[in-house]
Amino acid sequence: MKLSGRNFHGIIAIVFVMLSTSSTSAMTKFNVLNFGANQFGRTDSTDGFLKAWNAACSTADSTFIYVPKGRYLVGSLAFKGQCKSPQIIIRIDGTIVAPSDYGVLGKWENWVSFERVNGVSIIGQGAFDAKGPSLWACKASRSNSCPLGTTTLRFTNSNNITINRLTSLNSQMFHIAINGCQNVQIQGVKIIAAGDSPNTDGIHVQLSTNVKIFNSSIKTGDDCISIGPGTKNLWIEQVTCGPGHGISIGSLAKDLEEDGVQNVTVKKTIFSDSQNGLRIKSWARPSSGFVQGVRFIDSVMRNVQNPIVIDQNYCPHNENCPGQVSGIKIKDIMYENIRGTSSTPIAIKFDCSPKNPCTEISLRNVNLTYLDKDAQSFCCNVMGKVFDLVRPNSCL
Repeated sequence: MKLSGRNFHGIIAIVFVMLSTSSTSAMTKFNVLNFGANQFGRTDSTDGFLKAWNAACSTADSTFIYVPKGRYLVGSLAFKGQCKSPQIIIRIDGTIVAPSDYGVLGKWENWVSFERVNGVSIIGQGAFDAKGPSLWACKASRSNSCPLGTTTLRFTNSNNITINRLTSLNSQMFHIAINGCQNVQIQGVKIIAAGDSPNTDGIHVQLSTNVKIFNSSIKTGDDCISIGPGTKNLWIEQVTCGPGHGISIGSLAKDLEEDGVQNVTVKKTIFSDSQNGLRIKSWARPSSGFVQGVRFIDSVMRNVQNPIVIDQNYCPHNENCPGQVSGIKIKDIMYENIRGTSSTPIAIKFDCSPKNPCTEISLRNVNLTYLDKDAQSFCCNVMGKVFDLVRPNSCL
């Protein structure tokens, strides 16, 4: 069931109050400095952070881990459950800094990861600085010696997770990844990377249920938010994107057997100078996947290359493309109150599968222009309806 905007805001307010510092008075507290972490970045603090986590995780009470202001040099951190503590709040007021040599982290899949945890909250005014530009430069040189890179913060197979107000800087790859989780709330985060940084998705969600992303700013080189297979009941509201590749469902159809995406709401978003706005994308290959029950509401486009796009022939750089037909079934997608400017003549593009046409696509109160003139729309293998004012003239 989708939450109404009013109920959603109420839940966020309650969670924020619960996570305020006053709520930690009855908790068992652990300061990373007491476990050997160095707040001046002079020595490696990895072991100190892991010891603080192990102490909190093995405590039967609710616990609070504190990272004071400062700069903490850490390598790969893997925080694992199952924990005895029913609730662990980690307050980060300092900056977690990656090693200068990108190869130290680049060989790991994740920099800071949480696996099989329950009731973990990461809050505070602190930041993760992954020092990604040197790895990006290596990749730009097309050297064969570059590591793939690491995701800055990942939660896997975890429940009841909160991320509040943190900043992610210059991630080597994905900034935040949510994989196989339930009941996740991300609020007030800032994500910053260069517009040409490769594969630096801001927030990636897949195989997860009841995820809420609220009041966040994302500036990066890939999708601001990417939505993968198996995502259900996702609510995104008050997110700004740009630079970046927009808010994207997909890419899908990577695998023949693939879970679907359903019940997604994207509301009150702003896209500025981004490659895409609201996008659904799949490779042209067979798949059991689907997309249905998606609502794009109240979005502002500012000089966006592709404000509204469904692409079932996704093929970046025209490399390694299967040249088949997408098996992804896309239906019940609504665009309502979408307005602003396109930086290309075609502001609405629906390029759907000839085998599985897009169905139940609806446009309501859409007003997109190109250079102060009427933009264009493109439709292929799509069926739907138009309500109220739609500009450019719809090809549905």
